[in-house]
Amino acid sequence: MKKLINNPVSVVPEMLEGLVRLSPGLRLLSDSHVVLRQTQTEGVALVSGGGAGHEPAHAGFIGPGLLHAAVTGDVFTSPSTDAVLEAIRAVATPAGVLLIVKNYTGDRLNFGLAAEMARAEGIPAEVVIVDDDTALEAGPENAGRRGIAGTVLVHKVAGAAAAAGLDLAAVKAEAEAAIAALGTMAVALSPCTVPAAGKPGFTLGETEIELGLGIHGEAGIRRVSMASADRLTEILLDRVVAQKGLRAGDKVALLVNNLGATPVMELLIVARSALASLEARGISVERVWAGTFLTAIDMAGCSLSLMKVDAARLARLDAPASAPAWTPGQVPQRPAKPTELAPQARVLGTSSPRFEASLRAICAALSEAEPKLTAMDQAVGDGDLGISLERGAAAILAALPELDLAHPPAALAGLSSLLRRVLGGTSGPLYAVMLLRASRSLTAASSVTPGAWAEAFAEGVQALAQLGDGRAGDRTMLDALLPAAEALRTALAGDVPVSAAIAAAASAAREGADATAKMAPRRGRSSYLGDRTAGHADPGAEAVAIWLKALADLP
Repeated sequence: MKKLINNPVSVVPEMLEGLVRLSPGLRLLSDSHVVLRQTQTEGVALVSGGGAGHEPAHAGFIGPGLLHAAVTGDVFTSPSTDAVLEAIRAVATPAGVLLIVKNYTGDRLNFGLAAEMARAEGIPAEVVIVDDDTALEAGPENAGRRGIAGTVLVHKVAGAAAAAGLDLAAVKAEAEAAIAALGTMAVALSPCTVPAAGKPGFTLGETEIELGLGIHGEAGIRRVSMASADRLTEILLDRVVAQKGLRAGDKVALLVNNLGATPVMELLIVARSALASLEARGISVERVWAGTFLTAIDMAGCSLSLMKVDAARLARLDAPASAPAWTPGQVPQRPAKPTELAPQARVLGTSSPRFEASLRAICAALSEAEPKLTAMDQAVGDGDLGISLERGAAAILAALPELDLAHPPAALAGLSSLLRRVLGGTSGPLYAVMLLRASRSLTAASSVTPGAWAEAFAEGVQALAQLGDGRAGDRTMLDALLPAAEALRTALAGDVPVSAAIAAAASAAREGADATAKMAPRRGRSSYLGDRTAGHADPGAEAVAIWLKALADLP
């Protein structure tokens, strides 16, 4: 187990101390795991909490317009009745206290008993139970639906109602109505590890994921094979929409929640998918949140929450609030229209079978080589080359009907524009400048002969070298391109068949690419790795050798 902790026993107090020291509006109740506002207010006070491991919930949502206090137990363990009662006493006002509790047996017992004891002391106290997990069916044979990430939206609705001055019964009624309008579904890509346990709470196969699991790593409704973000988003939303009876014309708030270890990149992809799916269903997303709100320690995965809204509930969600982990909901923007191909790459309705076959062969070779190039780049770079070139190949294939293949200068200019836009990193501008200079060279030629192609290739390689400030021996793609260009030009000057000249170029590129394994890198990301690149060929040079070999293999 690798975790940035000191001792599993001290995780909770040290975590809470860190939160409070970073949050001027919060303080710790002496000798307890209770966090509360520095300054309390009149009116109904809100208390929530539960086991640690769900950060930033629950203490991260303490502040004006939200909670007044939160009680934290040990990791995935309900806080004690006495701790909850301490929190109630610390924030109680004559207007009373509302406890917002997730539907887990330990939380219901400890928060419920504390409320009963508070009432015995003369403190008005009420409890609402959040049970937003649509993965489970509520029934007499189980403890009912669990409370999960949608709880955060209940905090917001109740907090706004309390801040507006409503009495305890009215705040409770709004909270219960919000709970009834709320549904959540989660998916886990990996288990989580409780610090004290030191190992994951369950195991998943290499391609397995868990649908509908709880926030403590409890089993979900089923295990399935990994699927695309779009497909998984559809599965989650299908369940929530069906369970909550949502239909076209309904308005909702959407919460896209990180379960702990999901990269922002992936969470935003899911958010995009969820918005598109709901729009396609005719369900209007009035507000959306995407981020880390209620987690399961270090679990990879996410949950999607939908809360049906009307004007009044939307006003509660929009009401001013401030807390360490709270961010205002956003009105989702309409998707941008896809960018069209550059004008020089538009349809001219003509084609060249040989030129088209060459492009298709190059694209097929680069797509097939993606795993190899990715692995090579992971060893000496940032690991994106194979994926980038595969993306470029797919874009070229899609654009073939729109390229003027009968006029190579125009087609090369179109390809330059296309790759400049779709290829990331250094590959995009380098291949783009090579194609653009080659286009200019062919334009200047009196006719498009094999010799003109060879000259265009050589000039394109020189443009690439100038832009990248590179030369032979730097351990880059130039170590394959430069000898290939020279071999092609020399072979054609010797009046050999075109096929033999291309084969000579491909052979020279292969020798050049293989030689990079013994070179010290002087350009690109590999230059930062020094001796660690020894024995590894440059992936950019390898890619050149691969697509030239594809050309040489054409009949």
